[in-house]
Amino acid sequence: GATKMATNTSPSILPGVDHILLVLSGKGGVGKSTIATQLAFSLAQLGRKVGVLDVDLCGPSIPKMLNLENEEVHQCPEGWLPVYADKDKKIAVMSLAFLLQSREDAVVWRGPKKNAMIKQFLTDVVWSNVDYLIIDTPPGTSDEHITVVENLVSLNPDGVILVSTPQGVALADVQRELTFCQRTKLNVLGLVENMSGYVCPHCAECTNIFSTGGGESFASENNIPFLGRVPLDPNLTLSLEEGKSFIELFKGSPSAESMIKIAKQLIGSINSKQMM
Repeated sequence: GATKMATNTSPSILPGVDHILLVLSGKGGVGKSTIATQLAFSLAQLGRKVGVLDVDLCGPSIPKMLNLENEEVHQCPEGWLPVYADKDKKIAVMSLAFLLQSREDAVVWRGPKKNAMIKQFLTDVVWSNVDYLIIDTPPGTSDEHITVVENLVSLNPDGVILVSTPQGVALADVQRELTFCQRTKLNVLGLVENMSGYVCPHCAECTNIFSTGGGESFASENNIPFLGRVPLDPNLTLSLEEGKSFIELFKGSPSAESMIKIAKQLIGSINSKQMM
């Protein structure tokens, strides 16, 4: 009856955030941060307000990809204020890089200090009205990865998006990552196969450079959703270098369409979970 504790209707425990998505990869070099930023642009394009939290201690690359490299972070009494990546203030960004003096500074905190820093970083950012907070984590094989993800579990995220490339060796890393997610009771929202083929910038034809379909068969064998494949596109690489929105500039391209489809799928699966 009346003595029952009030249940928390908001799934996220971060004030100002509705949903939390973690982007994980089994190893570096599979384009995890690329997928994280393109997912942010795609969700914004679909009318959602997005936050991007970059806790990749191994080398925070999100600021460069979002053209925020020399931004200063301001503090207010409640904590750190994120920086906006777009005029409409639909994409709010906080990166460890903003707190480092220069972009060449590697993050060399050790042990307890690092742990405290991560904890503070996760809880002291002032988000407001964020529909989806995308958290870019360190690659799977690092110590940092385990520390960060264990801290993230306490935020009660909606789930994890695993990023892989099509080759078998990358999938072996994803297998480890999946086991890790299962062990830490993280819900896996699905797998994205990145660098799946190459889009010719002139004729938009997609050619497979590596193998293809590895991600899809891996997903079905492991009973996790396959979210889609994102081809390599020189225009995407260029947009990231220049910190521009590929999703907006190259709307009709296979990679942009694929990302929008992935974003819609994620929105759908999170909404249907809430109904349950």
